[in-house]
Formats: sequence, structure tokens, C-alpha cells
Amino acid sequence: MYREPLESDVILVVDDSLSDLQVLETALKKGGFSVFTAENGEKALQIAESVHPNLILMDVILDVINGFEICRHLKANPSLREIPVIFLTNLSETINKAEGFAVGGVDYLSKPIDENELLARVRTHLTVQQMQQHLAIQNRTLQQEIKSRLQVEHQLEQALNFQAVVEDITEKIRDSLDEEQILQTATAELAKVLGINRCQIELYNLDQTQATIAYEYSTGLPKCQGMIRELDDFPELYQQLQQKMSLQFTEKISLSSSQQSPQTCLACPIFESQEVVGTIGNLRLLKPCHEVFEDLEVQLVQQVATQCAITIRQTRLYQAAQKQVEELKKLNRIKDEFLKTISHELRTPMSSIKLATQTLEKFLEDESALQKSSTFRKVLDIFRQACKRHNQLVDDLISLCYLEAKAETMVFEWLDLDTWLPEIVQPFLERVHHQNQQLNLDISPELPLLKSDISILERIVRELLDNACKYTPVGEKITVSVQATDEIISLKVSNSGIEIPPDEQQRVFDQFYRIPHHDPWQHSGTGLGLTLVQKLVELLDASIELESSANLTQFLIKFPQERLETTPSYYSNSSYIIHCQSNSACPAQCKC
Repeated sequence: MYREPLESDVILVVDDSLSDLQVLETALKKGGFSVFTAENGEKALQIAESVHPNLILMDVILDVINGFEICRHLKANPSLREIPVIFLTNLSETINKAEGFAVGGVDYLSKPIDENELLARVRTHLTVQQMQQHLAIQNRTLQQEIKSRLQVEHQLEQALNFQAVVEDITEKIRDSLDEEQILQTATAELAKVLGINRCQIELYNLDQTQATIAYEYSTGLPKCQGMIRELDDFPELYQQLQQKMSLQFTEKISLSSSQQSPQTCLACPIFESQEVVGTIGNLRLLKPCHEVFEDLEVQLVQQVATQCAITIRQTRLYQAAQKQVEELKKLNRIKDEFLKTISHELRTPMSSIKLATQTLEKFLEDESALQKSSTFRKVLDIFRQACKRHNQLVDDLISLCYLEAKAETMVFEWLDLDTWLPEIVQPFLERVHHQNQQLNLDISPELPLLKSDISILERIVRELLDNACKYTPVGEKITVSVQATDEIISLKVSNSGIEIPPDEQQRVFDQFYRIPHHDPWQHSGTGLGLTLVQKLVELLDASIELESSANLTQFLIKFPQERLETTPSYYSNSSYIIHCQSNSACPAQCKC
């Protein structure tokens, strides 16, 4: 079936016979075609290039260039090679039809031309050409569909591979709490599945001012793991990452001191979905600069970044939980030790009281013995000491238990240490004299007023003096001194003749700790005194330090100094020095 001729169907007729051209042109126009004519090969090529006819009728025998040669020129031109060529020949001419088909001809017509045959042949070849064009279009469409399907299959396969990577990382997160192993594996797996040569995980510090390359997978140099970058040096990059935005850009990577290579970099933030602001870090992936990361690859990196965030949060929660467990274990051990110690400390004085009671019962059976024996007085002393120790232990325990409540009831007052401190030291003079020790009080002149809670400060000084009296050997010196600078007021209680080993110095503030083999007077304390002192000092926003060397031990308390513009009238500015030692006469202030 022939298709109807269209106005756009153009036929080019090439013949050096004007009569033949006229016959062919008339017949074709009668058939509804547009016709162009040419008398020679050169003109035929010019018309063909300008109008691109749908079909060419060409005489084989032409001047200068024959029809076969013209056909070769047409077929050599990519824009003209698809035009069908029908050769015209006289019945008397002897030509090689095989050569005509070889150079690209599609048919032959013999002269004289039959009009019906001419139109039939032309329509047939135009129909064939149209069908070939449709077939070519269908082939191209099919090839495009095949290409698109292959791309879809490739993307599907890639997506499945990507999903397998995410599932593998997710499985590792479930099975392990080793952050380093999981994140190092994540960088390696991500780099391998994407076929890239470098993948890094940067983690930010707590105040988000620095980014450290904590994990890296790289197939070449340089190795960047451990490198630190200041976020302020790259504001365009890190500001977007901290806003939880992924971005792709070109970055120059230093391969050596003199060589840099531009790379395509994909940076994807690592953040927790529960977090309102801030990111944990970011994933950084590098490709050659002529390549880009596709949408599917970006989605994979974002999924892996989410899993990395889960890993980091999970391991940090686990570490925090482990730390809490260790703290609870430590507290439990302290509690057990506390219960053991407190049980012992409470039972010891009670045992002494029980023994003293039994002894008194025996004396009471013989009233005359009460008057004659000195044992009775010793028993009473045991009673007194046991009761005193028991009461001291209870007082210390109560003080420790209610320190937090004490903080709410503290009253800070301006205190003149020059007047106040001698009154606190005074009660210890008799004890020092009895134990053949020396006690010096040295207060710097023009000492500023100290703002403090008087009851707490008194308890601190008394505990330190009591501790010094217990552990100072015969003939050695105890010194209480106060000095001031522009920033602090320092109160120091020191005693000579004793030195605490370095490995014991860290433990002196522990509950129930006693320095071994350093109690020349056999005063059995509670082991809570220095613990209580440390906590009371903290309540006053002060600090306490222990220094022990060269046969001298001293506790130094540093109070932050507050300025008072005017001195209250009820304070005097007189200095007060107490000096008591057993081998000299006591001063007037000493009541020993």
C-alpha cells in the first residue's frame, strides 16, 4: 500500500536531456510532488545539499560526472546518504546495474519512461524510506529504553548493595559496643562500595571549635588520621554542616609539600535526630575532581552517617553507664568499709565502758578498796575517754551527714583574725604544755578582715590543732600563722617532727584513714577529722592543701579575699602573739 504524496515530498531529477527533464517534471508534479531539476552532477549536488530531497531520479550517463559518481558523493555525506536514488537509463545503453546498486542506488527505470510505472516506483521507495525511518526511530527508542532499563537495573543493584552495607553496619552496631571498630569498619565499607580512594570521619570537640579526623580509610597518601582543623578557618563549610546540611564541593588535597590535587568532596553531617542543635561530626568522602557523587550515593552516605550517630551515642551512653556502675561499686565499697569501721568504732568505746563497769562492780563490793586503790581513778579515766571518743565519733558522723543542710544555714560575717584566732588557740595551751610541745601563733600585721562563717571556721581550726597535737612528738613545734596577699588570705597549721610519705598524702582526707605509726601520744581518733575539715573548707569556697617534707607537715587553707571599705568599730587593730613552750615561762595570756 502506497502512502499519499505530501506537499513536503521533494523529488530531485538529474538529466542532461532537457526533453527528458520536462517529461519527468510534468509527470511528477501531476502525481502531487514538488520537483527540482538539474542538468549536471555539480548542480545536482548543490541542490541536494540545500533542499534535502526525499528521493532523487538520476540519469546514469551525464557529462563530466556520471550518475554513479554523483551517488558516491551523496552517500559519503552523512546528511544525504539516506536519500533513495533511482537510476535512469536507455534500453539501448549497456551499464553495470550491479555497480549502481553497489554505490547506493535502490532501483532502475528505463527510458522512455512510463508515467504510471514512474509514480508507482517513486511512491514505493518513498513508502519504504518512511518505513525505514520509522524503524530507525523505533530502534533508537528501543535502544534508549534498553539503556534506561539497564541504568535502572544498575541503580537497583547499586541500591541493594548500598542497603546491604547499611544493614551490615547496623548489625555490627547491635552486636558490638566498640566505637572504634564500628566506625573504622564503616569508613572502609563505604569507600569500597562507592569505589572511592578516601573516606574519613571527623569528630568535633565539646565546644565545637575543632574537628579531628578520628577515623580514615585511604588507599594512598597522605594519611590524615589525627589531623585537627579549626572550624573558624573554614566557616563556609562547617556552618552548613552544623546546620545539618550535606554539601558537595571541590577541595585541593596536598599529596606532598609541592603537589596538590583537586578532589570532589562530599561532606555529610553526623547528628542525632533528638538533638535540637549541634552536630557530633561529619563524614568526608573524596573522588577525582571530574566525578561527582550521585543522589543515590549521597543518600547512602546520609544513612551511614545516621548509623554512625547511633553508634557514637550508644557507646557513649554505655561508657557513661559503665562509669556510673564503677562509681556505684566504689560507693558500695566505701559504704561497706564505712559500716565495718563504724561498727568497730562504736563497739570499741562500748567495750571499754563494759570492762570499766565490771571493774567498778568489783570495787563496789569492797568499799574500803575504793579509798586505797589508784585503779579506781584509772577506771574513771577510761570511762571519760571512752565516752569522749564515742561522743566525738557521733558528732563527726552527724556533721558529715548534715553538711548539705549546713550550707543552707551558713551565716557569713566579717571577722578580725587578729582578735579572734588567739581565743580559738587558747584552750590548746594546757595540752601542748602537758605534752612538752611548742605552740606558736603568728598573725601578719595589718591583716584584712575575713568574711566567713565563724562556727565553721572555728571547727576547722580546732580540728587541725587537735590533729597537730596528736601527731607532734615531744619537743617539736606547732605553728598557726596567717598571711594575706591582694587575692587571698592564707591560714597555715604546721607541726614539725613528722613527715607523711608521698604515697600516704593522697589518702589523709579519706574517711576513717589514719596515718600509720605516727601517733606518739596514742590518741585514738575517729578518722573523720580531716575528712570533715576538707568538706567544711569547701563550704567556705576555700581550698586546703597538704605539704609534707623535710620533717615538717603543714595544712594550708586559702580563702578568697573580699574587700571591706570601712572597718567595723567593734574590731581592734592590735596584734596578738601566743608563744608557749615547756622549757620557758608561759606568757600572761597562757593559763597553763
